[in-house]
Amino acid sequence: MQTGIALIVGLGNPGTEHDNTRHNAGFWLVDELASSSGASFKHENKFNGDVCKANINGCTCWLLKPDTYMNRSGQAVAALANFYKIPSVSILVVHDEIDLPPGVARLKQGGGHGGHNGLRDIIASIGKKDFYRLRIGVGHPGTSDAVSGYVLNKPPREEKDMIDASIRDALNVMQDIVSGNFQNAMQELHSKS
Repeated sequence: MQTGIALIVGLGNPGTEHDNTRHNAGFWLVDELASSSGASFKHENKFNGDVCKANINGCTCWLLKPDTYMNRSGQAVAALANFYKIPSVSILVVHDEIDLPPGVARLKQGGGHGGHNGLRDIIASIGKKDFYRLRIGVGHPGTSDAVSGYVLNKPPREEKDMIDASIRDALNVMQDIVSGNFQNAMQELHSKS
């Protein structure tokens, strides 16, 4: 019985024009994770995204970057999870979070989508909310009608440095997350800021 994480999904939008936008914070983290574990992404049509298998301190898990655009992320997650029979509680979704400031990362299990289109589609596609979320703070534009433009733009250098620091903090607890030591990971991560 899997007690940790078997699938880590980084959310973002495909295409070079989106590479450096706040909405791609999930991609940034899984790219770093793949690189640090010596894994390389390969496009898999049947999973609607780029996939690789990573060994994180002795724990093997799938990494996935959907290429479906944010609001269809669930297609890719459901395809891979169903194929490998990965239960929803063994899935970690990494995404940008406007309700957290840059430099802050938080881990939690379950909950709603909070208006995040990627989470909304994953919940609809897999029919469950109990997957884990790693929320990478990108800050809030101040008004709700400015959110769409805000997340689809590049953060200024200083903010990007803060986001990168929170991604490093998250990567430092990834071994605990993958092996199922969620309390340790939360304690360590949440004490950072």
